[in-house]
Amino acid sequence: MCLAIPVKVVELGAGDTAIVDLGGVKKEISLALLADVQVGDYVILHVGYALSKLDPEEAEKTLALFAELNEVS
Repeated sequence: MCLAIPVKVVELGAGDTAIVDLGGVKKEISLALLADVQVGDYVILHVGYALSKLDPEEAEKTLALFAELNEVS
């Protein structure tokens, strides 16, 4: 099973890279598959690549559900 998760872009890097926030962990990812990503955007991340931009409201809802699941575990 594959999992893609929403992450927030916190910094644009060199070339087609960005730094994202993954629950407090910063990670460098590739933006090679997307155009026009800005700091503050949410993207769907899968194996190090941003696959698509995501509506901020939907991203927040999804992240809240993940946090809720983490509390139950």
